[in-house]
Amino acid sequence: MKKHKVALVVGAGAFGTSIASILANNFDKVILKVRSTDVYESIKENCINDVYLPGLQLAANVDAALTWDEVDAHKMDDLELIVSGLPTSAIGPFFKENFDRFEKYLERDIPVVSLSKGIDPISLELPDDLFFDLFNNYKELFCFLSGPSFAKEIMQEQITLVTLAGRSKKVLTQVSHMMETPYFKALQSYDVKGVLLGGALKNVIAIAGGIIEGLGFNHNTRAALITRGIVEMLRYGKVFNARPETFYGLSGMGDLILTTTGGLSRNKQFGIEIAKGRAPQEIIESQRTVVEGFKTTKAAHFLSEKYEIRAQIFNGLYEVLYEEKRPMEVIKRIMKSPSKFELD
Repeated sequence: MKKHKVALVVGAGAFGTSIASILANNFDKVILKVRSTDVYESIKENCINDVYLPGLQLAANVDAALTWDEVDAHKMDDLELIVSGLPTSAIGPFFKENFDRFEKYLERDIPVVSLSKGIDPISLELPDDLFFDLFNNYKELFCFLSGPSFAKEIMQEQITLVTLAGRSKKVLTQVSHMMETPYFKALQSYDVKGVLLGGALKNVIAIAGGIIEGLGFNHNTRAALITRGIVEMLRYGKVFNARPETFYGLSGMGDLILTTTGGLSRNKQFGIEIAKGRAPQEIIESQRTVVEGFKTTKAAHFLSEKYEIRAQIFNGLYEVLYEEKRPMEVIKRIMKSPSKFELD
C-alpha cells in the first residue's frame, strides 16, 4: 500500500511526466492532466509518453486525463499534492482560467509544487510572483523545485538531487517526503528567489554554451563560460536579495553544469542550432518542446537595464537572439573588454 492517495500533475511535458513517475512510487494514483490528444492516447494505450519521452515506461498507477471531467472522475477528495509542470508563460493564463478550482484545492491545504524555470519577459516576474499574484493568501502552500534533473534520466532512475524551496518548513518537509525515492531526493531551502533565479538564468548560459560548442570551442571555453556565468547570476541574485550560496548549490551551479555540458539539454541544443545560422523563431516553431531560455534571455536583458546589472554574457546573447548579431562578433567584443579582478 502506498503512503499517499492521489496526486495531480498539470502539464505532461517531459519534466512533468518524469515527476509523475516519481510520485507513482508514493501515491496510489497519479493523474497527469494533459492538453494534447496524442500525448493522452499514448499514455492511455501504452503507459508511455511517446511524444516527449519515447520508449520510457510509466507505472500503471499513472493515468492521463484530457478534461477536468476525467480528473473529477477520480477520488479528488483524496487529493494530497498538486504539481504544476507548465512553462512560465502558461502559469498566468492557465491558473486564471481555472482559478476557482485551484482555490478550492488550496482551501483544503493541498500543497503545490511548481517546476517552472523562467522569468516572464513582460512583467519580469519569477514563477513565485506569478502564482502569488493569483493566490496571495496561500503563499506557504507553494514550493518551487529546481536542480540538475534531465527528465529522461529520472525515468531511468538515475540518482538525482534537486532543491525544493518554499516559505513553510512544515510544507517543505511534507512535500519532500512525498517525492522521495531511492533515486530521487529534494533538499529543502527557504531561498525561493535564489532557487528560481538559478533555475531560470542557467538556461540562458546553456544556450550560450550550445553556441560556443557549435562554433567549435571546447573545454577551456566552456569552463570560462560557466564560471563567469555564475558571477553574472550572482549579480542578479543581489537585486532580488537571494543568498549567494544558493547559486553554488544544486539549483545554481549544479543545474548550470548539467545544462551547459549535457547532450539532453534543450537550451544547449537550441544554442547549437543558432551557431549553425538558423533563426531563433524558426527553431522554436519547428519543435514542441519549450526552450525556456529563449524568453528568459529577453527578461534577463530587461532586468539588467532596469537595475543596471553588469551582464556581458546575458546581454551578448540577447543581441544574438533578438538583434541578429553574429555570435563571433559578440564573443570578440567580450574578449576585448577591460580585464578586472576575477570576482569583480
